Amino acid sequence: MTTRMRVAVVGGGLIGTWTAHFLARRGLDVILIEKGMVGAQSSGVNFGNLRLQGRHPGQYPLSLRSQALWEDIEALIGDRCEFERTGHLYVAMNDAEREKLEQHARVAESHGLVIERIGCDELRRRWPWLGEGPQAATYSARDATSNPRLVSVAVARAAQRRGAEIVEHTRVTEVCRNGTGFTLETDTGRAVDCDAVVNSAGAWALNIAEAFGETAPMFAAGPPQFVTEPIPYRVTPSVQAVDGSVIFRQILRGNVIFAGYPRTAADPVLNRAPVPPIKTLNGMRNLMKIAPFLKSAQVIRVWSGIEGYLPDMLPVIGESGTTPGLYHAFGFCGHGFQVGPGVAAVLVDLIVDGRTDTPIDLFSINRFKNSVQVSDKLAREFDLPAAAGGRAG
Repeated sequence: MTTRMRVAVVGGGLIGTWTAHFLARRGLDVILIEKGMVGAQSSGVNFGNLRLQGRHPGQYPLSLRSQALWEDIEALIGDRCEFERTGHLYVAMNDAEREKLEQHARVAESHGLVIERIGCDELRRRWPWLGEGPQAATYSARDATSNPRLVSVAVARAAQRRGAEIVEHTRVTEVCRNGTGFTLETDTGRAVDCDAVVNSAGAWALNIAEAFGETAPMFAAGPPQFVTEPIPYRVTPSVQAVDGSVIFRQILRGNVIFAGYPRTAADPVLNRAPVPPIKTLNGMRNLMKIAPFLKSAQVIRVWSGIEGYLPDMLPVIGESGTTPGLYHAFGFCGHGFQVGPGVAAVLVDLIVDGRTDTPIDLFSINRFKNSVQVSDKLAREFDLPAAAGGRAG
C-alpha cells in the first residue's frame, strides 16, 4: 500500500510531533512515522528543564522563539503538560565558577533575558535550604519546566486533531528519491510518497542522512538521572551547578528529580541506556553539597535516555546540503527539550515559506565537511580529540 502525503516526518519525539502539528496547522498533509511509541526515547525521559541561562550564544534566537511557544502551550495543544515558570537558579561554588556565571549572564542579557545576580548572604536568605557550598548564583525568572512524559504524546494528539497521521511501531527501512520527491519504505510493507522529508530520528538519524551522502560524528549518550520519594515541598526553582554536576528540581507532588554530568554511554542498537551504580552514588554526593537537607531522601528510580551528541555540542538543523526537500533536525546534545517547539517552527518555515527569520546557519550539517572544535566539556567527559569532523557529501 502506498500513501501520498505532502510531508513525511521520521521520528516521533518532541521535535517530530511539534513539526507534524505545525505543518497540519498550516494545512499540509503530513504523516509521522515512529519506530516505537511516540515520546518513548529521550524526549520522554529527559529532565524536563526549559532553561534559558547558560546557552551557546548562537542558540539564543532559537531558544527564545521556542520559549515563547512553551509559554503558549495550552493554547497551542489544549494541555499545559505541567508547564510551570519555576525560574532557574544557576549556582557557583568558587570564584572561577562565579566568573563563568558572569560570562553566561552577559550573553543572556545581550539577547534580552533578565538575569538577577545573587550573593552568598542573599542566597541563604531566599533559599535557606541551600548548603554552605554555593557562593553565588544568577537567577532567571522566565526559565521553566514541563513534564517530558506528557508532552510528546499530547502534541501528537493535537496534531491528529489537525489531520496529521501518526503511525507508531513502524520502522522506516529506506528513504529514496522519487523524481523531485521521496519514497519511504517501511517494515510493515507500507510505502509513502511525499514532497519533503523531515529527519528527526534522534540518535538514529544518521541512517537517513548517510543515504543521501551526508554524515556527522554523532554518538549516543545520556545523563544519569534519579528521582526521590516524595518529601515536603520547598525547592521552587530548578537548580543547576555551573559545572553541570548537579541539576535538580522538586515537583509539586514532592519528588526531587536529579540529573548530572558526566554523561553515560548509551546503546542505540540494543536500545539501552544503563546507569552504572557509581554514577548514581556520585550524583547523590554532589547533590548533598548544594542541598544537604536531602541526605535522608530515598532514591526510588534511576534511568537515562538515548540522546544524540555532536562534538561541538550544537545540533544539526536545516535543509540537507545534498538533497532539496530533505530537512534534518538531530544531535541536540541534551538540549532538544527546550528548543523543540522552536526547531519545529523553523522547519515549517523552511518547508512552507522557503526561508526562516530565525538564524540557523550555525547548525548546518555542512559544517562537518571540515573538522569542528570539540566542546571542552564533552572532551573531558568522553576523552575526545580537540577537533572532529565527518565527510559530508
